[in-house]
Amino acid sequence: MSPSNITNVLFTWEVNDRLKSYIQENLSNYSEVNLIFPSSQSEEELLILAPTADILIGWRVKDEIKLVAKKMKLFINPGTGIKHHIEFFRELNQSRNVTLINGHGNSYFTAQHAVAMLLTLLNKIIPHHTWMKEGKWRRGDKEATSIPLRDKKVGLLGYGAINSKVHRFLSGFDIQFSILKRTKRALSSTFTDVTIFSKDQLNEFLKSINILIVAVPETTETKDLINENELKLLGSDGIIVNVSRGSVVNEKSLFNALKENKILGAAIDVWYEYSPNEDEKGHKFPFHYPFNILNNVILSPHRAASPFSDLKRWDEVIENIKRYNKGRNDFLNVVNLDREY
Repeated sequence: MSPSNITNVLFTWEVNDRLKSYIQENLSNYSEVNLIFPSSQSEEELLILAPTADILIGWRVKDEIKLVAKKMKLFINPGTGIKHHIEFFRELNQSRNVTLINGHGNSYFTAQHAVAMLLTLLNKIIPHHTWMKEGKWRRGDKEATSIPLRDKKVGLLGYGAINSKVHRFLSGFDIQFSILKRTKRALSSTFTDVTIFSKDQLNEFLKSINILIVAVPETTETKDLINENELKLLGSDGIIVNVSRGSVVNEKSLFNALKENKILGAAIDVWYEYSPNEDEKGHKFPFHYPFNILNNVILSPHRAASPFSDLKRWDEVIENIKRYNKGRNDFLNVVNLDREY
């Protein structure tokens, strides 16, 4: 807690009235918390306000603003994806002690989206929807047959806030679950029986499953974690769902595996080019290989975190503000700068 017993919390973007009211209401019993909502969010104004802040909250806050925030003890990134913060806070923490927080408020929605994409792919919703719109009544199994989830072997790559919820959402199906996480230490509780693999058992893990759901952070270790060999191990009946980061699954290898039917299909919400150029028809594609021509893939425009208007996603941010004001240091979702997540 701030030595003056006042906790100054600086929001670095234009907070809408609905969210502002929600945060204020949930902190109404904390009179020593001073919420600062800048009027313009200009760099000039933030540079003036930052030196008084104990907590900074924002996504891509300029380094100059973070550097002048000499009182800052917490920096809260209110959404997943903190790779762009790692190097800065590693350097900063050589002379200071600032805790970096990575928000998981969107994990419920991301898990829901992963399951929705998987079921859409398995049940061939897209082709049948398209035929219905074209007035082609009534197409069935001959044109596109559904793939039952029953008796499938689902592998959860990573078991954090997202995949633990995916596990819960899918637990009503007759599925065998495997989990690959950093260590093979048993989980305190699970929704179903599981087989646990450690990070050095990736090959064995992939051989044992036919549906892979990727929800690991983007780090040096996870870049190109799933490549040509790993997709081959998944097999010709293999399906991959990626709600992690595009870089975790090698783009060329994934495209070739889908095109050549080395795996059965994929559902993808995360991509490889986030500033795509327009083609001659004004189209923008967030990839370097034509995934859009494939018929065994679900394409989603990195929107698994929707809806952004849901207010409960801010509850963990509010809880961390409360804990700081109480002088606690057991914050939620603290980033390990060495592990990069």
